[in-house]
Amino acid sequence: MTPRLKVVSPGTLACIQDRGRFGYRRIGVPQSGALHSDLAWVANSLAGNNADTALIEFFFSGPTLRLEEGALRLALAGDFSAELIRDKVKRTLNSWRTITLEAGDTLQIGPVMSGKAGYVAVSGGLDLPDVMGSSATYLRGGFGGIDGQKLLPDSPLAAAGETLDPGPDQQLPRSSDLASLGLKQSASEQDLPTCIRVILGPQEDYFTDAARQDFLTGIYKVSQESDRMGSRLEGPILVHHPDKNPEIISDGIVPGAIQVPGNGVPIVLLADGPTVGGYPKIATVSSVDLPRLAAMPPGSQLRFEAISPEAAESLLRSHRKELAELLSSVEPLELTGIVDMKAMYNASLISGVMDALEQPDVFEPPEIHP
Repeated sequence: MTPRLKVVSPGTLACIQDRGRFGYRRIGVPQSGALHSDLAWVANSLAGNNADTALIEFFFSGPTLRLEEGALRLALAGDFSAELIRDKVKRTLNSWRTITLEAGDTLQIGPVMSGKAGYVAVSGGLDLPDVMGSSATYLRGGFGGIDGQKLLPDSPLAAAGETLDPGPDQQLPRSSDLASLGLKQSASEQDLPTCIRVILGPQEDYFTDAARQDFLTGIYKVSQESDRMGSRLEGPILVHHPDKNPEIISDGIVPGAIQVPGNGVPIVLLADGPTVGGYPKIATVSSVDLPRLAAMPPGSQLRFEAISPEAAESLLRSHRKELAELLSSVEPLELTGIVDMKAMYNASLISGVMDALEQPDVFEPPEIHP
């Protein structure tokens, strides 16, 4: 029996993403894929999937999912809580764990408490077609995921596999310092601008010295006009050099590039951003910090710090090593909350005790010594 999920409520901007599609920028197809690739990696690792497995991405408020048939394990990554409804009993769950659903269970995922992105992975993945080697949804292009659309009420989601790993649910260690890995904000950072490291260029000479100084010393705020295509920033206006044109001959552009059109307002391009652009780029966000910036909600404050390409590469290697070490420490979830009595009675220890209790002539309590 193939497990099937039904979307009761889609939450906010929920859609199917994976690592993205590569090799098609030359024909104008953007990368797409998860905005916070680290969180997606965590979710898939908890679910026992490879890092490229398609999963559900949502912003701000999560979906409500009901398992129609079969048994299925979901993994939750992001700073949010959820409610499992089983036999009309509600149980509150934290994220950074898996949860095994039975037919008839409903999982209500709550609002994201830091950042704006959350992820739900399905053990074994989802049964979805590939478009140009990826299941990532490109909303503007109308392809990938489920018919190129965000999740809708009653959207069906079929699991790719029919069998469920009989092992226990998993969780990240409770002692994990998720804030140090950029997976959530620490309490001390919530009121401070987030430091985003950038590599200057390729057209930083198109701006005045004062503009470059403002860019690196000013405080910016993520605008309401931000989406999967890009984050528009509010803050110091960056003045173009009088000897340079505020536009350039269109050239290739990548996620993380910071374009500055003629109005001087920086725009950080993200996963669904264009593949070419005709505005000068003052800098490019380092790969280690791009997921954090991409998942910053409107109103979040940030500042930029210039580093070398070599430093950016070293930071990324160190970050990925730390994240891999964290994921290697995933542990079985402690048995808390709702107890599956049927499973307990079927366990060898419990059933042995129950059998003994039904036969008092062969069951003797242990002696108690003073």
